[in-house]
Amino acid sequence: MHPYYDDGQITIYHGDCREIVPSLGSWQVLVTDPPFGIGFAAQPTKWQRLAGHEPEAWDNEAPDITALVSASMAACVWGGNYFALPKSRGWLAWVKPDAPPSMGSVELAWTSIDRTMKHIIWSISATNAERLGHPTQKPLAVMRWSIAGMPDGVILDPFMGSGTTLRAAKDLGRKAIGIEISEEYCEIAVKRLAQGVLM
Repeated sequence: MHPYYDDGQITIYHGDCREIVPSLGSWQVLVTDPPFGIGFAAQPTKWQRLAGHEPEAWDNEAPDITALVSASMAACVWGGNYFALPKSRGWLAWVKPDAPPSMGSVELAWTSIDRTMKHIIWSISATNAERLGHPTQKPLAVMRWSIAGMPDGVILDPFMGSGTTLRAAKDLGRKAIGIEISEEYCEIAVKRLAQGVLM
């Protein structure tokens, strides 16, 4: 399997993670924001429609992430409350002080780390300048914070979308592997990674 992109620190594969993960070398840390299976992408908000988003079906079903979590030394799964995951004290919470009524004001990430729950307060509007066309793109600051709390090791994001996890990993000097089924989002991620480190 040839990488779509590889700069020695960050590697991207274009395709279905169920087919690519078995052929990967080792990774240690899973940090991902998979589809939650809640159909959000199929129902663009008013603002997303104005920005040109069309309904998409990729969020209609949640993927089975059990094997990915089991194969990782440590894991952070955004939207973890939508998945059947082991009990954990180490939940993360992104608090959105300016969330509109149609959107939750808190988003949760399950982690396998045995520690007390942590939270970050980051406004949705602060993310507007970095939006690149993905309807559920996480803020770069939130993903940097997520990675900073994980142990050392190669990071895997098998649902990388527009590459926010990879961009955050690059900024923090971490090695990372991303997999994305949409070539459009692979291209967006490559352009993001071509920029210098954003600290």
